[in-house]
Amino acid sequence: YVVCFDPLDGSSNNNCLVAIGTIFGNNRKVTTNEPSENALQPGRNLVAASYARYGSATMLVLAMECGVNCFMLDPDMGEFILVDKDVKIKKKGTIYSLNEGYAKDFDPAVTEYVKRKKFPPDNLAHCGAWCVGSMVANVYYTLVYGGIFLYPSTKKSLNRKLRLLYDCNPMAYVMEKAGGVATTGKEAVLDIVPTDIHQRAPFILGSLKGAGVPGGLPATLCQVRG
Repeated sequence: YVVCFDPLDGSSNNNCLVAIGTIFGNNRKVTTNEPSENALQPGRNLVAASYARYGSATMLVLAMECGVNCFMLDPDMGEFILVDKDVKIKKKGTIYSLNEGYAKDFDPAVTEYVKRKKFPPDNLAHCGAWCVGSMVANVYYTLVYGGIFLYPSTKKSLNRKLRLLYDCNPMAYVMEKAGGVATTGKEAVLDIVPTDIHQRAPFILGSLKGAGVPGGLPATLCQVRG
């Protein structure tokens, strides 16, 4: 096997005690060449993906073909205990996670989407916002409560900073196995064929819901609603 992992996601926020984590993606080796060549596989080839969230408790979320299971570390026993089996994300949620500090550089479709979450038409209930500088924390919150996490392209940075192999693919695998969706805004994350081990990509994931998202975004994103 070849394992791609982000050893400490959210590390820049460690000094302010924000929950951080570790992200893993496991592939089978397909050649006898260098590990980096075996790592350059689309996310559809993953056999397992997981992330550990370090906060008030240590939670390990593990996804395989059979589904998603959550294990909490028992510090007295020194073992991980199964606490949530066959986890499924809600089909829709009421929370969106997005760093709106980059709003002036968002694609107009993303700007309109967020506007609809804040000021919904037809007097529908508005969505709440929840976002910290740790993808593990944001994704786990989205998995537990439903909704959407967005790290979209901007005018200044089309691919942003999340890495496809170490960040996006494992989280997309977890989310799809939990019944959710993950996209770049143009294609499903797991369908991307990587060409570089440090390749980056915009990233949007969350609940499945046929939502009235404005034009300009593909069908995969139009099914995600916070």
